[in-house]
Amino acid sequence: MAEVATSPTSDQLLVVIDPVARRSDGESVRIAKDVLSGGATTKVCWPDGPEEFARALARRGSRRPVLVGDDRALMRAVGLLHRQRELTGCGLALVPVGGALSLARSLGVPTGAVAAARAVLDGTERRMNLLVDDSDGVVLGAVRIPPVDAAQTREEDAEKTENADGGPGAGQRPWLRTCQSLVRTLVPVRPPRIASTIEGGPVRLRVEVDGKTLVDLRQPVESVSVVPGPGGIARVEVRPVSVGAEALPLLAEGHTVTVSGAHFRYRADGLVSGPVGTRTWVAREDAWGLTLPV
Repeated sequence: MAEVATSPTSDQLLVVIDPVARRSDGESVRIAKDVLSGGATTKVCWPDGPEEFARALARRGSRRPVLVGDDRALMRAVGLLHRQRELTGCGLALVPVGGALSLARSLGVPTGAVAAARAVLDGTERRMNLLVDDSDGVVLGAVRIPPVDAAQTREEDAEKTENADGGPGAGQRPWLRTCQSLVRTLVPVRPPRIASTIEGGPVRLRVEVDGKTLVDLRQPVESVSVVPGPGGIARVEVRPVSVGAEALPLLAEGHTVTVSGAHFRYRADGLVSGPVGTRTWVAREDAWGLTLPV
């Protein structure tokens, strides 16, 4: 892992450049690094994989971590700091570079390299809410059940695998990507690894908010969503299956949300997990800090 030190101000940054970001958009990485290095004392780390990424974050010392990468880099850093019980006291910053940027946008991070790097230097830390599940996983944005339809899942899963491995999807030439897309259409596709019987149809789940049942197994539902809200609460929306007239969504707020029933999969911050028979999420207020524009 190469490390480079540069100059001037009292603000000390640890710039961790995700390997997927530098393969997918090296020019944006260079721009972000130049802007950050010109406005603060920086130490730049180029980890080659998740283990080096974790080591760089663990050795940050008093430096403020700045992630140059996409949503997955941010989620990886938040998850690592949470499991080390260091998340509350470690403010993060992000320069979004890569293909998955919807979470960054929803959190208010600029998606242009220059604007995002300037926000790191001139912005302020905002305390953010999140959800923690009973497997010690964290959710920054939203939980959705069912996750997606099988076809969309297959395409996204293939793209993530290629990008993570540095394979065909990672910074390759457009003509090569086009050829590989054509080959995929001609070759039979293997069954999706995360397809589930609940994808694409109604589900029967019990949803409890602070111990009170919002919907039980007798009522099929089209979808369930859980998002962290202000004041350490989670906002829950359940859309029942409608017959004829559209059924109104069931809404609730609480600190703890438990979903149970037939084994189900769920999407949290763009990643699909499961199947599980039950999962509980607890809302945490002001659990982590992210630097955003003033």
